[in-house]
Amino acid sequence: MSTGYFTKYIYHVSLVICVFLGFKGIGQSDSISIVNYSDKIILKINVDTKTDEYFYKNNEENTRLHIKPNNRYRMFLSLDYEFIGVSVGFVPKFLGANHDEDLKGASSFTDYQFRFFLGRWVQGMSFGKITGYYVQNTNDYFPNWTEGIDPYIQFNNLYSKTYGMSTSYVFNPDFSYRNIVYQNEWQKQSSGSIIGSLFYDYNIFDLGEADGINRDKFFNIRLSPSYYYTYVLHQNWFLSGNLSPSLGLRFSKSESGTDGIITVENNTYITRQLAAGLNLGFSSEKVIYGLNINFSADWYNEDDASRTENDKFYGLVYFGYRFDSPRPVAKLFHPKKKDN
Repeated sequence: MSTGYFTKYIYHVSLVICVFLGFKGIGQSDSISIVNYSDKIILKINVDTKTDEYFYKNNEENTRLHIKPNNRYRMFLSLDYEFIGVSVGFVPKFLGANHDEDLKGASSFTDYQFRFFLGRWVQGMSFGKITGYYVQNTNDYFPNWTEGIDPYIQFNNLYSKTYGMSTSYVFNPDFSYRNIVYQNEWQKQSSGSIIGSLFYDYNIFDLGEADGINRDKFFNIRLSPSYYYTYVLHQNWFLSGNLSPSLGLRFSKSESGTDGIITVENNTYITRQLAAGLNLGFSSEKVIYGLNINFSADWYNEDDASRTENDKFYGLVYFGYRFDSPRPVAKLFHPKKKDN
């Protein structure tokens, strides 16, 4: 069985399982305890190994192209308070984030995320940019190429920009989605729920050529019936897992040309994604920390012979601290609340 066929099989099985578990969970109301810490300021730091790499395959010509940025680690600094949260992501130079720059070139990464909590609704907004990619499978194009000695094929000016939004709804009121994703709640008893999410984003993928234009623009929209479950291991420790298949549409616009003569091609594709994750975490009134292992694969067929994939497998560690907000900040959000 080929890898592509196996992924498709798992995707369809996961979709059926998530929908079944979701409908089964609707209407359940186990008496569990969820502690809300929205009145606390929560500062958190994340470090992950996530890399946005792309695979382009042509089955007729039996060729493939695997490109990725030269980043080993990404760091996010987050602040959450009341109904709003913000995160800033960057490449931590002091951790040796870019390695072998003489062989793979330099890459940069910036990311800004905002989130709003409205009851069981979560609204997210983000902007991200990555500059600088190299060809992981350079040896497929230069047979005499030697790894560790010869430089990889590099696209130093290639950049990708993403303007994204998401809207999520938690079907089970006794399940804390925010406990495992944002850590501004503490779930103290085991429970699970389907999380219905709508993702929509606009992307620009540009070679950054000085003497011409070679650019792809995408608008993606996809729906995901994810299922999350949190198992409280003992007192402050919990183990969470999620399975998230999704189906969507990609509206593509490709622009290429030189000397003011631009060729434009428009296409529409059906996209599929499968994501899964495990989270081992610790939560108390003040301290939070944990470890995540995540996998995601999304793909679409450009035509009968060509296929584009974006696969990710990465780990994430986080540490956070909750503390009381200063009185002027609390009054800003609750101007009519009297002091005790």
